[in-house]
Amino acid sequence: MGKSAFIMVVVAAGGLALSGCAGVSQDSASESTTNESAAIAATTGPAGSVAPWTEAAGAAGAAVVADTAGSGSAGSSITAQGTGTVSGTPDVVTIVIGVQTQSASAQTALDDNNKRAAEVIGALKESGVAPADLQTSQLSITPSYDEKVQQITGYQVTNMVTAKLREISTAGAVIDAAGKTAGDAVRVQQLAFSIDDDSALRAQARADAVKRAQAQAKQMADAAGVQLGAIRSITETSAAAPFIPPMASAAGDTATASVPLEPGSQELSVVIEVVYEIAG
Repeated sequence: MGKSAFIMVVVAAGGLALSGCAGVSQDSASESTTNESAAIAATTGPAGSVAPWTEAAGAAGAAVVADTAGSGSAGSSITAQGTGTVSGTPDVVTIVIGVQTQSASAQTALDDNNKRAAEVIGALKESGVAPADLQTSQLSITPSYDEKVQQITGYQVTNMVTAKLREISTAGAVIDAAGKTAGDAVRVQQLAFSIDDDSALRAQARADAVKRAQAQAKQMADAAGVQLGAIRSITETSAAAPFIPPMASAAGDTATASVPLEPGSQELSVVIEVVYEIAG
């Protein structure tokens, strides 16, 4: 059978299919005829030649598979998270020192507190604390109640000063000085050690976190039987800050006693999230 005859057979077959469906509307028949014509045209090569049907079907199938694979990989990804942790020696200690006074009169309690708080701040400065490292962190006046008769029996005034000490070795002497100045009104509310410039340690922890995230992504890809592609994103997330319990309040003779302090070491953590494309 010649090429022209082959085309005619296909058209005829299309016509038979249309005539055999009595319930098909004119529009549907027209659409089917157009589709058949498009199918024939798709198999026509250069100079009017017709490619074998098997070759045309194979090419179309390959195109569909390639597109499906491309669409699937474009939307697939592997997300890994790594935590880098390093240790450093603290070089700063932050102390919150409170002065607490009380009296039957709010004004009397406030005046007494102002005097003692000023003396504590003066003692801190004389101990070497820079003015820029001193800050009033809280001032409150609260009434005291007699629960039985539900009456105000007096007032309590609290003034808290936060001092940042850059010489940890002097911290004990600073606390002693504050205690001797304010007497039984002094309160050591909190003491926390920190690293003033942690940029170098943070960079080290960040690099370690990225390596851990990469290793984790590789493990997941190997387990899933796929290959890692390009990196879509690298994000640093906030690591949980270590909990620093408040120091027990100290007053009177306890505050004026020798205060030995040991900074120990401090851990710094960085969490990195890496998103990879799946290559295959």
